[in-house]
Amino acid sequence: MPISKSSPSNPNQRFFSLKALWPFVRPYRRKIVLAFFLLCLGSGTILLVPLAFRDLLDYGFGETQDTRDGFLGSLSLNQHFLALFGLASIWALAIAARFYTVSWVGERVTADLRTAVYSRVLAQSPEFFETLQTGEVLSRLTGDTTLIQTVIGSSISMGLRSLFQFIGGMVMLAVTSFYLFSLNLGLMALLVIPILAIGRQVKKLSRESQDKIADASALAGEILNAVPTVQANTQEQQEAKRFADRAEISFITAIRRSRFRAALTALIIMAVMGTIVFVLWIGTNQVRAGSMTGGQLASFVLYAMLVAGGVSTMAEVWGDVMRAAGASERLLELLHAKPAIIETEIPQRLPQSDKAEIQFDQVSFRYPSRLQTAALDDVSFTITAGEIVALVGPSGAGKTTLFQLLLRFYDTTHGSIHFNGQDIRQLALHELRNKIAVVPQDPVIFSANALENIRYGRPTASDEEVMAAAKSAQVEEFIHRLPEGYQTFLGERGTRLSGGQRQRIAIARAILKNAHLLLLDEATSALDAESEILVQEGLHAAMQGRTTLIIAHRLATVKKVNRVIVFNHGRIVETGSPDDLRKQNGLYARLASLQFDA
Repeated sequence: MPISKSSPSNPNQRFFSLKALWPFVRPYRRKIVLAFFLLCLGSGTILLVPLAFRDLLDYGFGETQDTRDGFLGSLSLNQHFLALFGLASIWALAIAARFYTVSWVGERVTADLRTAVYSRVLAQSPEFFETLQTGEVLSRLTGDTTLIQTVIGSSISMGLRSLFQFIGGMVMLAVTSFYLFSLNLGLMALLVIPILAIGRQVKKLSRESQDKIADASALAGEILNAVPTVQANTQEQQEAKRFADRAEISFITAIRRSRFRAALTALIIMAVMGTIVFVLWIGTNQVRAGSMTGGQLASFVLYAMLVAGGVSTMAEVWGDVMRAAGASERLLELLHAKPAIIETEIPQRLPQSDKAEIQFDQVSFRYPSRLQTAALDDVSFTITAGEIVALVGPSGAGKTTLFQLLLRFYDTTHGSIHFNGQDIRQLALHELRNKIAVVPQDPVIFSANALENIRYGRPTASDEEVMAAAKSAQVEEFIHRLPEGYQTFLGERGTRLSGGQRQRIAIARAILKNAHLLLLDEATSALDAESEILVQEGLHAAMQGRTTLIIAHRLATVKKVNRVIVFNHGRIVETGSPDDLRKQNGLYARLASLQFDA
């Protein structure tokens, strides 16, 4: 499924992506209810402070000696100060508890979201990664989820707190002085239009900014995985310039977003301060005229500042929410991406057997990115249980494609593939792939020790079983020369091993898996002559009684196979034993002559 990088065209859908995060938030409803209670407690407490401050000023400055009708009742001056401190303490504890609770929810939801997206990506077929670079995926898993964590764990809580303060403050402003409240309300209404307009633009630019950052990350990931090639071709400066160009584009986009947010912030601060100064001027004249007390004016100003602060914070939160909405869209594209390989709802079970019989029935296949060219064209053949068959042909003839179809990384365009008489499309992917062991031409070594790298073929295997497989693959020949033997960390992508050693680790992994079907993609191509002889002994032992398919470029490695199938341009052009094919003077004989004569 293609992944789009464009923003949604319908503005009414801008919150859809945030709503779609609810399934990740729902399991933690109790924590959210607790946070909401603490939010109400803190907001209610801070709204009481201006009332207490009003009574303190009016009583302390002698404007009234009767405090029985005040908020705090008949308290002495010292008791007024103690009451204020008590309210501040309750407010502080409520804020601290709420901060911890919402931070916990934010971190928990982010971890769950990352896990869900990562699991979804792992379920995708190789077709998915033909159009999406791994660096792009990593950018979404790190940068985008961090934005969402900020919103869930901080911004939304701040926004709700500010909303409560805004609503409560507006009510108390109306109660304190309806005339001044009316003036304040009219001025505040003017802020809504620019907040909405600029916020929408911030969201659009946020999505664009995240895409540019992901582009730079994808390029960096690709180049860092190929540093030796870059240095061997003296392309360091060129690659640094390519990354700098992408980083510059990302910078320009981020600055445009920041410019809009800065304009929004300046507008709000100017409007808020202007409103406070204007209302304070009107209120001061009313105090001088005797229509309100100094304490009432002070409480009104405090409520106005709470309202103004609430509006300012909500504007900031709005910008964060818009950025998170863009990040959510990018994550949800991954989360909702449907795998190209769809498992059947009720998979069939393979019969209990230690044999593997393979049948290709008029199979044709075209890669989604190369629909104009057939990788396989009307291919039909049967491999009986226990047979060892070599696939031979020039590069691009379709040999590796056949392996990918067998593993169901792709589905056939036409025709069908049967494993022990059952169409592989009717089998569960896990069961099918569990019956197949693969030794690729370019083996993957993980950032772990040698023991765990081999155990990857069968995670439940004991150390003794792992070492037995290593012995069969002639891994022991070099493993004891490593600093810590089987416990030696092999480095990222196996950088501490030679090519031949990496290949023997992969062969040991396949032997340990003990699958019914063994796929060897030129498994000895990276070995020297001496190591090849040793590994061939291990491979022959592993192939005994198992169906084996071998992709062979070096024909010297297929002399002992039962049958050779020769491919050219996606079609089978010859089949037979190695000796018979050499006598036919066809493509195999020509390839053999070129290699053996050389």
